[in-house]
Amino acid sequence: MIKLIPTRIPIKVGDKFIAVLNEHTAHKLDLHAGDRVLIKDGGREPLRALLDVTDNSEIRDTQIGLYVETWNKLGAKRGERLSISVAEKPISIQYIKDKLNGKTLTKTQIDEIIKDVVEEDLSDVEISYFVAGCYINKLTEAETVNLTKSIVEHGSILKFHKKVVVDKHCIGGVAGNRTTMIAVPILTALGLTMPKTSSRAITSPSGTADTMEVLCNVTIPGPKLQKIADKVGGFIAWGGGVDLAAADDKMIRARHPLSLDPEGMLLASIMAKKHSVSSTHVIIDIPVGPEVKIKNKADGERLASKFRSLGKKLGMIVQVLLTNGEEPIGNGVGPILEAIDVMKVLKNEPDAPQDLKEKGIELSAQLLELCGKVKKGKGEAIAREVLESGRAYKQMMRIIQAQGPSKTPLIPGKYTQAVYSKKTGKVITLNNELIAHIARTAGAPTDKGAGVYINKKIGDTVKKGEILYTIYAEIEERLKYSEEYNLDAVYLIK
Repeated sequence: MIKLIPTRIPIKVGDKFIAVLNEHTAHKLDLHAGDRVLIKDGGREPLRALLDVTDNSEIRDTQIGLYVETWNKLGAKRGERLSISVAEKPISIQYIKDKLNGKTLTKTQIDEIIKDVVEEDLSDVEISYFVAGCYINKLTEAETVNLTKSIVEHGSILKFHKKVVVDKHCIGGVAGNRTTMIAVPILTALGLTMPKTSSRAITSPSGTADTMEVLCNVTIPGPKLQKIADKVGGFIAWGGGVDLAAADDKMIRARHPLSLDPEGMLLASIMAKKHSVSSTHVIIDIPVGPEVKIKNKADGERLASKFRSLGKKLGMIVQVLLTNGEEPIGNGVGPILEAIDVMKVLKNEPDAPQDLKEKGIELSAQLLELCGKVKKGKGEAIAREVLESGRAYKQMMRIIQAQGPSKTPLIPGKYTQAVYSKKTGKVITLNNELIAHIARTAGAPTDKGAGVYINKKIGDTVKKGEILYTIYAEIEERLKYSEEYNLDAVYLIK
């Protein structure tokens, strides 16, 4: 044990507790970056912190640097002396090594890893190694079930009085595709309970939560979400804003840098979110196409089978739809442009994107029939009537009001660049991935008004000189960044 004087490092690092020693002091204690230390101020329980080591002379031999969160948690005071001792690394690190070595983990071992993820007792690097282990040595079905249950158990759970709670999820990869914002108002207008937690964008130009945030508040604590669902039947909120499947959000961040998406983690991630809101009937949307996660129907069917099997083990009825992932759904790509699309569909405006409307109706119909609300074959007509009568729009406004309306005007970025066709012909393909890259380069989703508006879809005829798509930006310089891409490569026209 050694006594050191705390010095405050005026930087916030998130939820983790991190302390910093200089190299000389760390060497004296035989400590290295990534080790743990126990910090005690005398009267309180010792705080376990991750260690960083620096050669910066500003942290002296007699000092320990504390980032803002660690300083505040300790209630540290300048000039006092804190007791510093070596702490053992969590046992979960050994289990992560086991997975990297190809061993199958038990429920207890997985639970220990997830507990330490939630309690911020694992560094980002250690969590990344767990992701890598699951990527290299795939999770067994039993491991996937146990991972799902553990993620749920180490977070909050929303429970409802209704026996039937419906939900949907898309595994992603298709730009636009804001069907959640069509389905939730349709289904809740019919009296069903649909508590929808959605994600923010990681690599896409907008997640459902980013688009919904243009219309209303999406960062809402669990107890309030419960009240909103009881009042209006459902909500569309950011899952990361509540303690639902909290470990999953942390592991998603670790998966992002290399775009690692281990199948078992994908399954557990999605189904844990459904389980955490007590879903009983779930539709999983798996887009299939050359530029999305699932490239062909055979792979889609195999993944669908795993979703159904996992759902059964969790007490959920799961239906999987393989949908067209060849092009964006809707015309807008980016938060405000997508929100405009959604509201046009709900208001039944003549220029509303029909592909978004029809897919929203299809998913709603399948859920209506899956949960037994209507007889087989009757779902589409009922979902269409709710949408086209304006009932879904009124219900959406009730949801927006309950969550807290946004003051963001639905106006796209004022700087634009149109891309014109250089030939006459028919649209054969539309590059989903490139559209997403261009929209992000324009500033989406951080700049809510940035993105891409698509004028032509696959199968459309186009004349030379017609607009294919328009790039929107809130910052003029962003338009210049998009020039790094071959803007003509978005379309194949023959």
